[in-house]
Amino acid sequence: MVAVRHLDASAIAWQRQGLIPGYAPELGQEAAQVGSGYAVDTARDFVFPTYREMGVARAMGVDMVAYMSTHKATWHGGLYDPQESRLAPIQAVVGGSVLHAVGWAHGQTLSRPADGTLGVAMTYFGDGASSQGDVHEAMNFAAVMKAPVVFFVQNNGWAISVPTERQVAGGSVAARAAGYGIPALRIDGNDVVAVVEATRRAFAHCRAGNGPALIEAMTYRRGPHSTSDDPGRYRSLNEERDDAGEDPLERFRRRLLADGVADEAFFAEALAAAKSEEEEIRAGVQALGSRPGSEMFDLVFQETTPALQAQAANWREESEHV
Repeated sequence: MVAVRHLDASAIAWQRQGLIPGYAPELGQEAAQVGSGYAVDTARDFVFPTYREMGVARAMGVDMVAYMSTHKATWHGGLYDPQESRLAPIQAVVGGSVLHAVGWAHGQTLSRPADGTLGVAMTYFGDGASSQGDVHEAMNFAAVMKAPVVFFVQNNGWAISVPTERQVAGGSVAARAAGYGIPALRIDGNDVVAVVEATRRAFAHCRAGNGPALIEAMTYRRGPHSTSDDPGRYRSLNEERDDAGEDPLERFRRRLLADGVADEAFFAEALAAAKSEEEEIRAGVQALGSRPGSEMFDLVFQETTPALQAQAANWREESEHV
């Protein structure tokens, strides 16, 4: 969690310094992301993220330079291998990852492994995305087809500039699951232990063939929606401090100390390791070169049209003369 927070803060600085063009911060959501990502079995499950799940990727062991390549805009979806890492490409379409997850999960029911144990999909979305029609279609389909998918909602209080109570009828995303016959848990998303336990319960439910489950992790977005957002236009600093609740890192730190699991030396070592890791990732991101323009023609279309073939030939010919 310390590594995630330090890298998150650094990524914002990278954007200000021109190293990356944009980034979606997750300050305050470390427990929800690390806890849920920690519960994934990367040997058989598959995770479908949005553009704000850096903490999930880090918890799953994804190469962070490859992950950050998307934020540098050198590659759409990231340079990491989704099949190997079990993390689908970063999804910028609001609610889009939910449809992909349900499709993959339904595939598990159609080709059940010989031992009968299902792989489970987990898809992330926020309280704002929960109002998308695609999300409702996905939840209904998953429930009807008993697809093994965990809908993980990070309710961080804001859909960009609109608070949850102004765009989620009833104020609870978890309550909507009942309409589809989906069991739901509404948990403290700032308690990393509670998140791990709830996610494991949801995975067990899905893996046993009982269909989907939904988790609504109540947390708070302590910073801007993205590096192009100014949260001061729709909430004050006092509101941010009053509504954010307890810092998830400080909360877990106190628990570890109280349980005698860690001491001050442990926390100092964790911070030093986080700083060292960030420096390595920054160097890796800086070293990323631009992608060949020809990839647009090679990878976008399964069968390139004649017009695009001609355009590609002209592009390559002009490139040779540059």
